Amino acid sequence: MNDFQVIADRVEIEALRGEFTDAAMMRDRPRLASLFTPDGVLRMPNIPVEQVGREEIRAGGEELQSQWDFFVQTTHPGTIQLDGDTATGRAYIQELARALDGRQGLNYAVYHDRYRRTDEGWKFAERVYEVRYLDTSPLAGTAPRPAQKPEAEVGPAGATAARSVPFTEAASAERLERVAGALRANGFAAEILDDAAQARARCKDLIPEGASVLTGASETLRLSGIDEDINAGGRYDAVRPRILTIDRATGADEIRRLVAGPDFVVNSVAAVTEAGSLVLASGSGSQLPANAGGAARAIWVVGAQKVVPDLSTALRRVEEHALPLENARAQAAYGMPSAVNRLLVLNAEPRPGRATVLLLREPIGY
Repeated sequence: MNDFQVIADRVEIEALRGEFTDAAMMRDRPRLASLFTPDGVLRMPNIPVEQVGREEIRAGGEELQSQWDFFVQTTHPGTIQLDGDTATGRAYIQELARALDGRQGLNYAVYHDRYRRTDEGWKFAERVYEVRYLDTSPLAGTAPRPAQKPEAEVGPAGATAARSVPFTEAASAERLERVAGALRANGFAAEILDDAAQARARCKDLIPEGASVLTGASETLRLSGIDEDINAGGRYDAVRPRILTIDRATGADEIRRLVAGPDFVVNSVAAVTEAGSLVLASGSGSQLPANAGGAARAIWVVGAQKVVPDLSTALRRVEEHALPLENARAQAAYGMPSAVNRLLVLNAEPRPGRATVLLLREPIGY
């Protein structure tokens, strides 16, 4: 083999490794699978995964990528040892990733490779992934996303263009199960119910007669009938009707104490992330202390459309979707606009048994 052929082989193998990273980053699994020989093998013992043949590599990659919120892989040059029509080598990898279930981290790894010359050029005969360092600390950043669109864009001949999921679209059954699991892992009790009627009945089960109960200013509670049950049903010591009878100028301290520490707070949320965090927004902040921990027990009723991938999307949902709707309601009811002056993010519940999230399979509220 002459020197020019050695150089050409090394350049082609290095390009092959770069093509692998590009296909992974672009989520192009057919292209990634084509970089292997027909009987090529991709092994990732830490997962563990062993995929043999192009079809297994393609299908396995699609399953893995469906779990990503974002993924970034950087390949650094390693060694190449040529031996005629075969070669071995190593490539060094740095990766940042977050899955939709909240798993995330930074790692450094090595690919141990075997290459084979084919009629299509150099291909991977085997890639074995070895993690050398793993840090699962929460990542501060997030993947930028396009603005949400309320509907799909329909082009010529009825073709539907790719779009982001609108904030009004109900989460799938699988996604709700994933969120419920994440909530439970974070210390919340989580139940998946069919509709608002079931949530209404479940609230009656959870709240004992005579308990003091504060309801949030929530369209979900109003539309479901839960607000009426609590504040007008006579079964409970309802806080909201009481504070409406108190003069706000002279009784501000009394109101503050009443809303801060009831037996129960019942509310909805602006968003729930797939990692199991709840996001509440408020103009005055008066209802937030009870939700944060002041109430002995908390119940949140959450429509299926409020599930979002992560915290950054949750905050966009507050500003871009919930606020305009609440602003219109406030203008009609009070003659003044609303605002997001206070935000509460509940990442976990440290007091076992305190908090229950009722996830509905139907959309309701904002």
